[in-house]
Amino acid sequence: MLLVERNTNEIVLRLPADTDIFSVQRVLNYFKYKQTIKNSKATEKEVEQLVTESKTNWWKENKNRFIK
Repeated sequence: MLLVERNTNEIVLRLPADTDIFSVQRVLNYFKYKQTIKNSKATEKEVEQLVTESKTNWWKENKNRFIK
């Protein structure tokens, strides 16, 4: 059963222990992203461009670890 509690300082979500942890992590990543950008003046397009550049650079630096 999903339980949501809200008080003056926080929102608490309680999930069953058998909830798919991968899905939970994806939701947590989304919340972290929203929290990080909440005061940003960057547009969504600028953020997406930064993400693309970051992924491209990461792949250039790490592809030899995956392709031999």
